[in-house]
Amino acid sequence: MKHLQESTHTFTARVLLRARWGVLGLAVAALLAFVGDWMVYQLRGSPGAQVTVTRYLTVPLKGNRTEFDNEGTVQTPCARAIFPQGNLSPCWYLRRHATQADQL
Repeated sequence: MKHLQESTHTFTARVLLRARWGVLGLAVAALLAFVGDWMVYQLRGSPGAQVTVTRYLTVPLKGNRTEFDNEGTVQTPCARAIFPQGNLSPCWYLRRHATQADQL
């Protein structure tokens, strides 16, 4: 019985060790992807564009209701990158989320 407990403990320890290495590997991969994206963004001279975004203002009303007021469309600057760069959202993200709501 003692041998079975040691075997289970060793198996659990190996699984936890592999899980830690997996998480560490994913974190390093994400960091390398962000740094690579930043380097390409800088080498291109911080390329930017503009995307048309429709904005709404959401106003809470009585009775758990919400009123949506159209604020119109605005040209929003964006970064041509995979991740947000230079305090700008990526253009691909703004194109997919062309309607934005601001809460009052």
